[in-house]
Amino acid sequence: MISILFADDHEMVRIGVASYLSAQADMEVIAEADDGAEAVEKALQLKPDIILLDLVMKEMDGIEATKHIMAKWPEAKIIIVTSFLDDEKVYPALEAGATSYMLKTSKASEIANAIRKTYGGEPVLEPEVTGKLMNQMRRQSSPMLHEQLTSREMEVLLRMSEGKSNQEIADQLFISLKTVKVHVSSILAKLEVADRTQAVIYAFQQGLV
Repeated sequence: MISILFADDHEMVRIGVASYLSAQADMEVIAEADDGAEAVEKALQLKPDIILLDLVMKEMDGIEATKHIMAKWPEAKIIIVTSFLDDEKVYPALEAGATSYMLKTSKASEIANAIRKTYGGEPVLEPEVTGKLMNQMRRQSSPMLHEQLTSREMEVLLRMSEGKSNQEIADQLFISLKTVKVHVSSILAKLEVADRTQAVIYAFQQGLV
């Protein structure tokens, strides 16, 4: 029997979902909570097999509740069930330790199946969430813009960051003024910035200088 704690600040939602889940032969809703703080308290006290958490609740939201639970009980299996697909909610919830992420628009049977899979150690993510995570991973795995710069272009950028003029850069690097201008144009294009000032700001933001 899979024991479940369900936390949601909407009473009718709790009643409906809890009734459906309790009707399953292999599930039992052993406790409910209407805010994050109460969910944390009951989760740590009862140690249910699965914790269903809404994201937006009074007192403490689902992300903070997840952090508190995982900090004291790392083995907890938490499923976020929410209406939100915003990046600022999806990523923090999963980073906090949630195992699965479901939408309230899901069918009750889909949530029940997600509970079974999560209980068995298999994370379940809505297709939209999976797509967002894949896009995030692709962005994170993409090379930084400055990694496209040649060693000479990096030298020019560093001197630009020191406030050197094109002529001063040419004199220091023993190259022509025309060559410096070519390097500067290439740097701006590769860093996808409009002018020298933005290039210098980028260099400082990325810790290059």
